[in-house]
Amino acid sequence: MDNTEDKENKRVNKLSLLIMAVIVLLVLLAGGVYYIIHQKREMSGLVETFDLEKESLEDDYNQLSLQYEGFKFQVGNDSLLQRLNTEQAKVQRLMEELRTVKATNARRIGQYKRELETLRKIMRNYVVQIDSLNQANARLTKEKDQAVRRYNRANNQAVKLSKELEKQTERVTLASRLDASNISVTPVNGRGRKVKHIKQMQQFVVSFTIAKNITAPTGEKTIYVRIMKPDDDILVKNRGNVFPFEGKEINYSMKKLVEYDGDELAVTMYWDIEEYLLPGTYRADIFADGNLIGKKEFILQDK
Repeated sequence: MDNTEDKENKRVNKLSLLIMAVIVLLVLLAGGVYYIIHQKREMSGLVETFDLEKESLEDDYNQLSLQYEGFKFQVGNDSLLQRLNTEQAKVQRLMEELRTVKATNARRIGQYKRELETLRKIMRNYVVQIDSLNQANARLTKEKDQAVRRYNRANNQAVKLSKELEKQTERVTLASRLDASNISVTPVNGRGRKVKHIKQMQQFVVSFTIAKNITAPTGEKTIYVRIMKPDDDILVKNRGNVFPFEGKEINYSMKKLVEYDGDELAVTMYWDIEEYLLPGTYRADIFADGNLIGKKEFILQDK
């Protein structure tokens, strides 16, 4: 009886121990699962933090590259522009390398952070240089504008003086130009008598007076007369008879060399009619010293 009871007690004790062991194992297992889940959560949070940190670092590099790009538009110095291009290329190269690095690689991420700080220091140095250059350029621009304004004032004054000189010269030129007045063209017959009908005409007598002009150059003068027909053709004895006028060589009907001393001078010239003349309005133009000094229209009638 006692043996049976002892055995039963031992069995109960063993079962109790087994249950307690199972409970302990379950508790340990639950704790391990909780620990693992907690660690995974912590790792997930760290990875997310690393990703955000890397993304922020990439943004910093990109912002630095954009700053270099913006500064290049403010720089007119070729040497400084080349250095900015070099530094920007370095920033872009490091940015490309950074994109290939894992966010959890703390050592490499730390290196890129230190590189970024160095690049920012270099950028600040360039900012100072660019600001200094811009200030110098602003001073030069101001000085240039002042010089341009002074030049424009001087140039405007020179233009005014030049125009005034041109006016004075033109006045002198006009004052010294000869003038033919009292112009007449008289058709005459073989006996020198004035006639009205074309078939009776054998000669034109062109007479005029060169007015007195004390400002005109004196000496020998060649007087040219052009007689223009109603069809605007010129009466000529030879098509090679030309003289210069306003940059061209034009035909003349007759010419005469006179001696002009500044006083009034009467001139008479003769044209022998050897061609067929049409009735209509004719014109005699008189030239001297390269200028048209007078003209006279006259009408010829056939009856």
